Parts: sequence; C-alpha cells; structure tokens
Amino acid sequence: MDTPASGSSHAKIILIGEHSVVYHQPAIALPLPAVRESVTIARREDGIQQLISRYYTGARQAGPSQLAGINQLIDDLLVRFNVPNIGFDLTINSHLPAERGMGSSAATAVAIIRALYRFLNQPLSHEQLLADANISEKIIHGNPSGIDVATASATNPIWFITGTQPISIPFHLHGYLVVADTGVHGQTGLAVKAVASLREREPQVAETAIKGLGQLTYAAKSALANDHLTELGTIFDRAQHFLKQLGVSHPRLDEMITVANRNGALGAKLTGGGMGGCMICLAPDEATATQIRLALANQGVTQSWVQPLKSEENKS
Repeated sequence: MDTPASGSSHAKIILIGEHSVVYHQPAIALPLPAVRESVTIARREDGIQQLISRYYTGARQAGPSQLAGINQLIDDLLVRFNVPNIGFDLTINSHLPAERGMGSSAATAVAIIRALYRFLNQPLSHEQLLADANISEKIIHGNPSGIDVATASATNPIWFITGTQPISIPFHLHGYLVVADTGVHGQTGLAVKAVASLREREPQVAETAIKGLGQLTYAAKSALANDHLTELGTIFDRAQHFLKQLGVSHPRLDEMITVANRNGALGAKLTGGGMGGCMICLAPDEATATQIRLALANQGVTQSWVQPLKSEENKS
C-alpha cells in the first residue's frame, strides 16, 4: 500500500455545441490542463477516514449532502478492494470553480479514483476509470452525458453526440485560449428550459439557431484539425450570435465578450450552459492573451486562465 499516493485531473470547457447537443447536434469539449485538480491520500492508523478540502474538512461520512456522490464512489471502491474500514486523510486541492461549466465534479472523481487505485496498488485501465467516475456523476447529475468525465481524463478534444460514446478528435492548433469567470453561477437547468420554451413559441428561430450551431461545430472540428485559428475565432463569434438568439447569454457575458474582442481576441463566446458561468476567447499569441486578461481584470473579472493550444506533435 503506497502512502501518500496522489492522482490528478483537469478542467474542461465546451468549445462549441452548447444546447444544440441536447437536440442531437454534435458538441466539442476541450480539456484544460492549465486548470488542475489533485488529490492526495495518506494512511492513518486510527481507522478514521478524513476529507480535507476548501469546502469541508472533517470525517468523510459526516460531510454535507453535496459530497454524497464522492462518498458513494469512495465506499464502492473500498468495498470492491476489501478495505472498507481503512483509515486515511484524503486531501482535495482544486483550482476549478464550482458551477461554472468546467466539470469540477468529474475532475474530482477522476483525481480521487487515480489516487485511490495508486494508494491500494491496483491497476487502472481508462475504461475502468470512466466507469468508476460515473458512480458519483450519476448521483450528482442524475443522467450524465459522460462528456465531463471523458474530457477530465483526456488530452485531446472530445467529439460528442447524445446517445453515442465520446471520441477523441485530431488536434493540430497553435494559439491561446482565454477562459474567464463571470462570477455568476451558471444556470444550466434554467437555460435548457429557456431553449425548450423558445422552440415551442418560435420554432423557426430556435431550429435555425440549433442547426446553425451544429454546422459550426463541424466547421470547428475541421479548424482544430488543420490549424485554422482565425477561422475558429470567426466560428466562436457566429456561435455566440446563435446562443444569444436562444436566450442563454447574460449581460455580464456580453460585456466580457465585447472587452475581449476589443483587446485582440479572434473571437469569443460563452461556454457551457450559459446565463452566467464562463466566457472563452481565442488569442493569436501569449502577449494578446495577457492583454485580454488585464482588460478583463480592469472590468472586475477576478478569475481567468490561459491555456496554450499546441499541436499534439509538439507537446512536451
């Protein structure tokens, strides 16, 4: 038994295809290695199982209801490996904000699984990692699509269509992605209902936007594979137009997108459910990415991240 043992994962964002994916159009999710999550497990001899995190520190089983998914995952793994009463300190160190569409629950599950398997000296396949992570995701999200878990454990963009398995797609792109937090909790459930309501009231407007987002997602897949950064920026702008038509943007998102575009972004859009959450934009170089972050900070944005986009042949 290895102690301490650790595991890591990272954030994800929906690059394109928000909301249209609900209606059988494709979506692309992108792993964000720049926004990390790590878990460390150290053995205790007193049999106590303690959780240490920014939200809660104390006996694992006495934690708040928000930890139900994680606790069920840990319980299942400990029983599977015949050590239900082993003592440990499990420390979660996360840089992912919750409820911002960045896959925080999936990233936590992936990191915990990797750490626990190492702690218990058990082999872990990628397929087993995905299956185990869904234990907690089903409790937290009810009927998860699987895209969060797939992307939290991936190195390349993920192509996803509802009802199919997420698959990795070619990635040959150079540039920088800026992700910025509005400070407003995303409201995915409310946004999904708003799109459904629009489809009933104005079906032609809604269907045009949904099909348009689907077509843009296919175009984005090609841009990712062929290093067409400027084209991808244009796709972002067009996607945001459709997302606004669907009624899922937010005044704060609109303001931040304007600031990004005025400061050199090649294109910008919301990411995830919308009505808050995060904005993403593309920058041609690191200097422009830094300029965008500074301009956003001057407008009160307190959290932003830069993810270099590098061709897979040149990754270190």
